[in-house]
Amino acid sequence: MNTRRLLLIAALGGLLLAYFGLDLGRFLSLDYFQSRQAAIEDWRAAQPVAAALLYFVSYVAVTALSVPGATVMTLVGGAVFGLFWGLLLVSFASSLGATLAFLASRFLLRDWVQRHFGDRLRVINAGVGKDGGFYLFTLRLVPVFPFFVINLLMGLTPMRTRTFYWVSQIGMLAGTVVYVNAGTQLARIESMSGILSPALLGSFVLLGLFPLIARRIAEAVGAHKVYAGWKKPGRFERNLIVIGGGSAGLVTAYIAAAVKARVTLIEKHKLGGDCLNTGCVPSKALIRSARLLAHMQRAPEFGIRTATAEFEFAEVMDRVHRVIRSVEPHDSAERYSALGVEVIAGTAKLVSPWEVDIVRDDGERQRLSARSIVIATGAHPFVPPIPGIEEIGYLTSDTVWELRELPKRLVVLGGGPIGAELTQAFARLGAQVTLVEMAPRLLLREDPEVSEQIVQRFRAEGIDVRLNHQARQFLIDGGEKILIAENDGQDVRIAFDAVLVAVGRTANLTGYGLEELGIAASRTIETNEFLQTKYPNIYAAGDVAGPFQFTHTAAHQAWYAAVNALFDPFRKFRADYSVIPSATFIDPEVARVGLNELEAKERQVAYEITHYGIDDLDRAIADGEAHGFVKVLTVPGKDRILGVTIVGEHAADLIAEYVLAMRHGIGLNKILGTIHIYPTLAEANKYAAGNWKKAHAPQRLLAWVGRFHAWRRG
Repeated sequence: MNTRRLLLIAALGGLLLAYFGLDLGRFLSLDYFQSRQAAIEDWRAAQPVAAALLYFVSYVAVTALSVPGATVMTLVGGAVFGLFWGLLLVSFASSLGATLAFLASRFLLRDWVQRHFGDRLRVINAGVGKDGGFYLFTLRLVPVFPFFVINLLMGLTPMRTRTFYWVSQIGMLAGTVVYVNAGTQLARIESMSGILSPALLGSFVLLGLFPLIARRIAEAVGAHKVYAGWKKPGRFERNLIVIGGGSAGLVTAYIAAAVKARVTLIEKHKLGGDCLNTGCVPSKALIRSARLLAHMQRAPEFGIRTATAEFEFAEVMDRVHRVIRSVEPHDSAERYSALGVEVIAGTAKLVSPWEVDIVRDDGERQRLSARSIVIATGAHPFVPPIPGIEEIGYLTSDTVWELRELPKRLVVLGGGPIGAELTQAFARLGAQVTLVEMAPRLLLREDPEVSEQIVQRFRAEGIDVRLNHQARQFLIDGGEKILIAENDGQDVRIAFDAVLVAVGRTANLTGYGLEELGIAASRTIETNEFLQTKYPNIYAAGDVAGPFQFTHTAAHQAWYAAVNALFDPFRKFRADYSVIPSATFIDPEVARVGLNELEAKERQVAYEITHYGIDDLDRAIADGEAHGFVKVLTVPGKDRILGVTIVGEHAADLIAEYVLAMRHGIGLNKILGTIHIYPTLAEANKYAAGNWKKAHAPQRLLAWVGRFHAWRRG
């Protein structure tokens, strides 16, 4: 703690000690002022400026120190200075004192509170940052809430000091008028209950609803302004139109049909979106085939002398497409039509906030209106503008599935989840793979030890991992395709037969009428916490909305988009991203939920680490997969989970226990007390909880228990 904080604490402590030690509170009682009212008024008449200054400074001190007496002083202000001057003095003194208390709380406590509870306060901080003025205004209008508590708590939030002051000045004015006016009749007041009657408190509560009502009115006015110039249909043909038939769009349409809304789903390519057709499903099918080959190469580890496999790459890709076709009925037009969804194959474009122009695949044109619209158009692979890339040709995660011949030498650009998964799969199928990543690590969002373990495994499997390599140019030299990459200021030439670009994905934003309607979109469509765009009846969900590009997150957002679109203004929900799991399906798998150590440091969230090495787990040893770890971040001294990273066999399945725990506030003690089947990989979660328990064992109590048992032995 720095010197300034210590000095401030000492000063405040001294003032509070003097206040309570000298019983200064007796001078701030209603009885005392009533008994001295005549003398005080005489002194004020003789020295009005000095009296006003002393009163002002005293009031500021009382409110800044958050000690009792402000209410009585407000009454005295009215009695001594009258309604106008009393109101003027009290209004500014109370706001200034409250702001000093606010600043003291911020200076002394905010950093500590945000460091220890920042993760839990993230939603509150965001709410205060966006609507803090409304919240504070409401609290100021309702005297049921102690003002000194409001001052201190608001100091712990990111609210700007200027905002706090002027909102307090305005918000406290109504209550100040009532108390100062009551003070003009101070001699007739017998007790505080004479002012704080139930009727008056009820009036204040109703007054406190004013900013909420005002906000509703402001939203209505804002919506009216947004919709100005657009002609709203007198009747809607649909309750909901969904543009895009990927994960977000399908779930949105499903929910709408389930609650008996009339919903139309429009998809211009294939239902199921990227996940079914070019992402999750085909990649996992390919990974499974590649993993089988990798296990066969490890046959001696399992007591089998040799194991070989004959295969054609084209047949492996045939299996990938068979898997897609097997899963396809889950997302088919027939299934959703049977559920009550109108499914249209074609393109859609917004032409007004309520209308969509549709061009069906057969060329038929149609215009539909709906009360609400959900944009779920997904994303596509980003291809960086590297010189020569168009001339040499390239693959992406969308087009790689059409390969019929295995590239002998494959360059993969990008060391994120998609690049890592496809790198390992193609290497195991027999390609000579060079992974080029411009960053110093693979899987940059994970902790460094995760990246290091993956790099070691990749290199052990013969993958050429090039970190800190920036792709600069593609060219053809002597009939051979060449990538020129920069590493430490030097050009490096990498020869290849095919290049797979996996440097990220970008939202599908063009061709849907967003620009014509003025819907803001940069990397993604801009939405509020309810997933609403500029137009309150138009929503966005999935990859096109961000902030995550996971299939399960798209489905999660779809619930909020559907419910809000169908039931606003009667009820709507803020999208909750507090517990979002993710996984990268390489070998070993990497799964995570909540914070990792990297993010905890960036956000300045205090944490403890509990580590369990899976190389010690019986089932992992028996399976020949004794590698990886479970890493749990918890609140210091407590078992509340902040985040978990698992590296190892079936990590994506093992993480589910922690997802459940975090979602429902279950700590490590309860995980430790849960029976896990032996021998299973899931025991890793129990043993991680056990390691936390060992680190927090009550040593003093155990020492006394040891003495107790020694005494019992005689």
